Amino acid sequence: MRSTGAIVLLVVVLLVGFAGCSGCGTYNSLVQQDEQVDGQWAEVENQYQRRSDLIEQVVSTVQGQADFESETLQNVIEARSQAQRVQLSDEDLKDPQAVERFQQAQTALGASVGSLLNVVREDYPELRANEGFLNLQSQIEGNENRIATARRDYNRAVTDLNARVRTFPTNLVAGFAGVGQRPQFEADAGTDQAPEISFD
Repeated sequence: MRSTGAIVLLVVVLLVGFAGCSGCGTYNSLVQQDEQVDGQWAEVENQYQRRSDLIEQVVSTVQGQADFESETLQNVIEARSQAQRVQLSDEDLKDPQAVERFQQAQTALGASVGSLLNVVREDYPELRANEGFLNLQSQIEGNENRIATARRDYNRAVTDLNARVRTFPTNLVAGFAGVGQRPQFEADAGTDQAPEISFD
């Protein structure tokens, strides 16, 4: 009888120990994934900052080399200023509305730069042919690709984390660890429609 009780106690202790080790492993991997999402977000911010820095150079180049329509430049400068004001803390990054405000500010900046480049293409052939301007334009286009890649990588990290946070029994450990679902970047309204292309 005594040996049976000892065996049952040993089995219970082993099960509790195994569950504890498993819980610690789950906790640690959730924290790592949460940090990975933060790291991917930092890369998104890095690419947006790079774009902001390039835009400053483009505006300076356009102002310096063309008798340029000031309203278009002012729109770019204001959009850049607004995009720089919308910053997200680690806590804000968990708030879908805060992420959406950030995304809207960045979208407005991208649209204003696109408008600037279109006006230059159409109305300022001498600037359009300038090697420095062409280099900046190429860098902006390349940076937009980097932004898209950084956002894609962020969304992948968020998808992986959100899937783990929602599955059982990981969701029990996630609540204890304070790790919750994160919002993803979503496509802007209307991007599901193909743009109209005109050669007029």
